[in-house]
Amino acid sequence: MPGDLIRIVSRNSPMALAQVARVKAELAALHPHVRTEVLPVTTTGDRWMGDLAQVEGKGAFTKEVDAALLRGEADLAVHCMKDVPGDRPIPAGTRFAGYLKRDDIRDALVDPQGRTLDQLPQGTRIGTSSVRRVAQLAASHPHLECVPIRGNANRRLEKMAAGDADALILAVSGLERIGRMDAVSEILTLETMLPPIGAGVLALQCREDDTGTVDIVSDLGDPATHRETSAERMLLHVLQGHCNSPIAGYARTERSGELSLRAAVFTPDGKTVLHAHEWAGRLDPATLGTSVAVALLRQGARELIDGIAH
Repeated sequence: MPGDLIRIVSRNSPMALAQVARVKAELAALHPHVRTEVLPVTTTGDRWMGDLAQVEGKGAFTKEVDAALLRGEADLAVHCMKDVPGDRPIPAGTRFAGYLKRDDIRDALVDPQGRTLDQLPQGTRIGTSSVRRVAQLAASHPHLECVPIRGNANRRLEKMAAGDADALILAVSGLERIGRMDAVSEILTLETMLPPIGAGVLALQCREDDTGTVDIVSDLGDPATHRETSAERMLLHVLQGHCNSPIAGYARTERSGELSLRAAVFTPDGKTVLHAHEWAGRLDPATLGTSVAVALLRQGARELIDGIAH
């Protein structure tokens, strides 16, 4: 790494570049001597506006980024953990060197008229392409209509303004990153809308053999976020969750340091919901993730997940 320069590869969207800006700021605070450059790439997922399942699912957002890292064109990639597929390992030769302190994991309703979810009238078109959100809305608010909408948060806000949807559900952390919390009409509780696995977590990916970068970047890691993410990722791995899997859940570190993991698997129509919630006790995070996944599998989660095309 010449002269302590770290080249960061990133998707070329406002959201991704805001995430990189956070990493650069945290690096500058801890390691003022380290210089950074940003290598922006446009991914398959950014170019494709159809169903993600037709272009390798969420891996469509990570493939080009991974390639730049593996070719040695970049030293560090920043990923939203919720976009990293759980049904296959990350590319050989790479590792996650750390996870930044977790952002807000909740979803928000964006309604131009400022209404809450409970105030929306029958037939209101909610823009979302997330099976997880569609399933939960079908269960709790069946009178609302979900319409598919893709693109980064800025693009979705533009599409809503153009009449493609009446309201949107977007991640709070994403709206915070692009400075659009002014658009939020309601922050949804975790009881109303369980988040995706890895919500609000930014992962720092390096080449395994690049020990210089790994050592510097790992200093940015947050221990509680690492434990929570380890539990959630193992759950997703055991369930073999893919981009269209209606899996939701989150691990939480209590003030006592105790770790718990809550998860659910849905049918897309929201008529079947499987729940599991366990405390780690003396279990390590990965074992907790496995245990909660097994509890869901015992209830029939395999059939629900495999029943959805991807």
